[in-house]
Amino acid sequence: MRMVRWTLGGAALALAVTAGPACKSAESEAAASPPPASLEAVDAVPHAIVVDFKDGTTQAQFDAWEADWGVDLELNSVESADEALTVAVGVDDVEGVLAKIRQHPSVESAEPLMEVRASFTPNDPSYTRQWNLRMIDMPKAWERGRGKGVVVAVLDTGIAYEDHEDFKQVPDLQGVKFVPGYDFVNDDEHANDDHGHGTHVAGTIAQATNNGEGVAGVAFEATLMPVKVLNHFGGGNTADIADAIRFAADKGANVINMSLGGGGYSQVMASAVEYARKKGVTVVAAAGNGGRAQVEFPAAYPGAVAVSAVGPDGSLAPYSSYGKELDIAAPGGDKRRGDEGGILQNTIDPRDPSRAVYASYQGTSMATPHVAAVAAMLYGAGAKGPDEVEKALYAGAAKVADQAWTEQYGHGLLNAEASLASLGGGTSRWSPLYWALGLLAFVLLTLRGRERPGYLNALLRPAFLVPLVLSTVGVYFVRVWFAGTEGVAGQVTQMISLPIPDWERIIFGRGAVNPLFYSALIPIIVSLPAIGWKGLRPAVGGLALGFAGFLAYSAWAGAPALSWMPFAFLAKPWLGINTVICLVVARAMLKKDEVAP
Repeated sequence: MRMVRWTLGGAALALAVTAGPACKSAESEAAASPPPASLEAVDAVPHAIVVDFKDGTTQAQFDAWEADWGVDLELNSVESADEALTVAVGVDDVEGVLAKIRQHPSVESAEPLMEVRASFTPNDPSYTRQWNLRMIDMPKAWERGRGKGVVVAVLDTGIAYEDHEDFKQVPDLQGVKFVPGYDFVNDDEHANDDHGHGTHVAGTIAQATNNGEGVAGVAFEATLMPVKVLNHFGGGNTADIADAIRFAADKGANVINMSLGGGGYSQVMASAVEYARKKGVTVVAAAGNGGRAQVEFPAAYPGAVAVSAVGPDGSLAPYSSYGKELDIAAPGGDKRRGDEGGILQNTIDPRDPSRAVYASYQGTSMATPHVAAVAAMLYGAGAKGPDEVEKALYAGAAKVADQAWTEQYGHGLLNAEASLASLGGGTSRWSPLYWALGLLAFVLLTLRGRERPGYLNALLRPAFLVPLVLSTVGVYFVRVWFAGTEGVAGQVTQMISLPIPDWERIIFGRGAVNPLFYSALIPIIVSLPAIGWKGLRPAVGGLALGFAGFLAYSAWAGAPALSWMPFAFLAKPWLGINTVICLVVARAMLKKDEVAP
């Protein structure tokens, strides 16, 4: 077997470090009285408004006006009489009603009633120095979830997670949950860190948080699996890493973090990444620190989420690699600004593994665990597999320069809050099918009685229903049934588990979505032979309706990153137009020939 040396994905690691106790004492005074949680607007209360009248306005007056506005205004509290602050609930057309109310000369302000909640603010003394967590909107995201019950495997130099012989657990990992891992370098069960890189990476993922110690982590209720694949020099080989990927996938990891890269293509590692993904594991890897237009392996393998790095200003870090395989960007630091521009976490002193320090690192190695941790939060919030996790990651990412996808930032800059919000209630998998069924009802209603096949007649025909399901939700459960299947059978399994428009992921790889698949092209092509062969029409009708539902939902939920689109806003019109074309095709296929009276 050809052995290739692999190295850390992080940039220079000979960085300034600060001893743990010194860091804590320097900021202990500021931490003595942590600021209370701040309040931030979250969303509008459905069908509710608040109206503030000019002082002196009486209840009798606004009671007389509310009939014209179609609302029932009530004083917000007994203390509201003087300032005439009122609220109304059960308002059907909020914007329309507000437009009327705002025209009245006695109204100072009128707006939707907003719901607010406390944003979680950790009491970790150095949290204020973690610009990276604020950049990805963690204070709001922590209110939605913290990765509880999700296992993240850290394939790296190990983690300072236990007291074993000369190794000591770093203080800011005390209380963090761990599951047994493995040391593939020394072939034993103690995956301890003798370098510092792996502990730093693990800290970004799940550093103990709100414990009055040091710094915070992203998914701090997640469980870590320490897997050592790199030695104390930061080097490793493809055999160990491939073995470790399969180990993590088999031992229950939901997410695998690989802040490492280098070497050429390895079929052994590519197969391992494919194996993990088919088992339902999200694999996240560093794009590399070559500062060039080439994503390094393993991030470049199909099935891995490739991460580039940005500095505190949100622009691509000078060391970060990028390219056509890139998926997303995350904070990696830029120490040209000094230590404050790096990513601060608790780790070990590379010269003495028993000594804990707080170190500021930079690199795509530091960006990658941000993405892995948010993936863990998505699993904790109900995501069912890598496809759903990646969809939420990319949907929530902040677009750069209004571009849906770029080689430097992928789908955009990671935003934990927006990604968790985009996950919704876990119904997105079935939503395209619901849209398709609604559009089916619309199509049937537009047909005259003699031309209409009937609602149940259409739905109960397998020739119609099977293409409808395949093009909206796919047969997603086959991936569970045939987990780990490789080769051609594995490709077929993965393809069938996806809706037909998403087959382009298998054919073209990741990156921007090929717009030819997210269009009416396939239904139009398959409809051509159905013009003369009537037996094909139910299947083509189901396919076209399925595509219409899938495209309509994609446009409504936030258009994907379509390639060849000069501006992101053009994606929705593209999807809308093609939805209409699919409906026209479906209507033609479902239409029955009229029987002469």
